[in-house]
Amino acid sequence: MGISKVTHVVLTGGVGSRLWPLSRKTLPKQYLELFDGESLFEKTVIRNQDISDKTIVVGNIENYKMSNVIMEKFNRPFTHIVEAVPRNTAAAIAFAAFASEPEDVLLITPSDHIIEGSDLYKTALEKAISLANENYLVTFGIKPTKPETGYGYIEFENDNVIAFHEKPNLQTATAYLENGNYFWNSGLFCFKAAKFLQELENQEPEVYWASKTAWEANQNGFLDYELSLKIPSISIDYAVMERSDAIKVVPAHFEWSDLGSFESVYEYLVQKGHPIDTNRNIVIGTSLHTTFIGVKNCILIYTADALMVLQKENSQEVKEVYQQLESIASPLL
Repeated sequence: MGISKVTHVVLTGGVGSRLWPLSRKTLPKQYLELFDGESLFEKTVIRNQDISDKTIVVGNIENYKMSNVIMEKFNRPFTHIVEAVPRNTAAAIAFAAFASEPEDVLLITPSDHIIEGSDLYKTALEKAISLANENYLVTFGIKPTKPETGYGYIEFENDNVIAFHEKPNLQTATAYLENGNYFWNSGLFCFKAAKFLQELENQEPEVYWASKTAWEANQNGFLDYELSLKIPSISIDYAVMERSDAIKVVPAHFEWSDLGSFESVYEYLVQKGHPIDTNRNIVIGTSLHTTFIGVKNCILIYTADALMVLQKENSQEVKEVYQQLESIASPLL
């Protein structure tokens, strides 16, 4: 049997609510050019160009124009699947699988992560692709550097997954770190299109059939709203990865961050030489002279219509501000 073709599937549906007010519905975090003058989306495509034969972008109706602008910078054809309404990752990945040949290996990546260390990344991908060619569903585990409560965890032994665990409280996360056989769940996956669809049909037939119906009615990659609403909104972790017995985990030795909170953005920017004062306060989004007095580890985020000051350690609470604004249908989203 010949080696399968590798397709890079970029998931770009998120709104990045934990990075409000930088990240908005009209300009989610994956399109912000905060990071060395390139967006996270662009970095994601560049990082996976050499190992993949083609690219599929799965995004929503609000984002697809921004995705197209970025994809046009690359001189290679790509397939765009445009969701009418967000239905979570199980359906998004099913659409990419339906759009592929059964034996194609799909490398699934979010569009808003930072990954450093290209050689280590390539090594991990090669290992994952060879496992995918043996008909395994592969997830990538990140070695925890702290007791993080914002990520799910993978309990493992060698390359076998023992269990997936939801986001823990601090006490549980600390125990995971001490045990040493727990990885952060990175949201990166690799498997054959046919194998994923087979598992999805076995575990969540309703998601499988509703996604198939919506896909078969697509118009140039655009999905129908009414048919999409019938798809249950379930993550790939819950729908397939946590319930299949064909899972392998590849340890990721590269540096990874999902930049899911201002704390991780802070750490990334400081590491990259972003200005910081003696009390470790930083400013994002303005060159206005800013002075912090009597506070430490704070971030001031400046945009044209909103200001936010937060203690770095309270970054997970930004989501609550977003939800509050959502409840009053604020134009600031």
